[in-house]
Amino acid sequence: MRALTVLGSCGAWPEAGRACAGFLLEYDGFRVVLDLGYAALPRLLEHCPTGEVDAVVVTHQHPDHCVDVSGLARVRYYEAPDAPPVPLHCAPGVLDVLRALEPHPDPADVFAVHDLASTTRIGPFEVLTVELPHYKTNLGVRLSAPGVSVAYTGDSGPSPELSRLAVGTDLFISDATLQGPSPQTQPRYVMTAAEAAEGARGASRLLLTHFWPGSDRSVSVAEAKRFFDGEVLAAEEGLTLTFSVGRTR
Repeated sequence: MRALTVLGSCGAWPEAGRACAGFLLEYDGFRVVLDLGYAALPRLLEHCPTGEVDAVVVTHQHPDHCVDVSGLARVRYYEAPDAPPVPLHCAPGVLDVLRALEPHPDPADVFAVHDLASTTRIGPFEVLTVELPHYKTNLGVRLSAPGVSVAYTGDSGPSPELSRLAVGTDLFISDATLQGPSPQTQPRYVMTAAEAAEGARGASRLLLTHFWPGSDRSVSVAEAKRFFDGEVLAAEEGLTLTFSVGRTR
């Protein structure tokens, strides 16, 4: 199976019945988690009951993107104590947050921790990382394997670097926190859906995510469609997109 499942789609905090940032990418049995924020872990456990994933990627240290990695560590520590450490590829500061949440067991004993900026391969995927503008160091990531190419911004303001991730991908998962006209304040650390669409040009499909709680997601999709020629979707918890012959469906 080659598919991406949305575990969480909210920014800042989860709306009732939803979760913050989290995605499960599966490729011929290899499973990678992209971020795991508030309330995303229970949704991951619906697919991986004992947290049996092959790797975790965390784009930055904000809790709406990493706090449930601490919960995953507990699951692995108690449910699979003899299993090898799960590779955790993360941005600076993430390990400090996890240790502050739960120092015992040390997250570095449950996970094999790697610097995401230096990561070039995760299982079957070649990895490209790009630092994108945010309040903390945030690394956008692109994972490519035969027939599948997925990019994810984490949180990001508008940046020409987005095109390095987007061009040629089957699926571009992008921050779309804001609605309405682009704020004029500088620097910018999150995007509107229109800005996400401009950054996604060159990708086949755009998946908007990191919605501010209470946002009307149909408004964001309509905004993005004005600037992006491919299909535009709003991330919804439980949504699964499959890949076939290099395309999503």
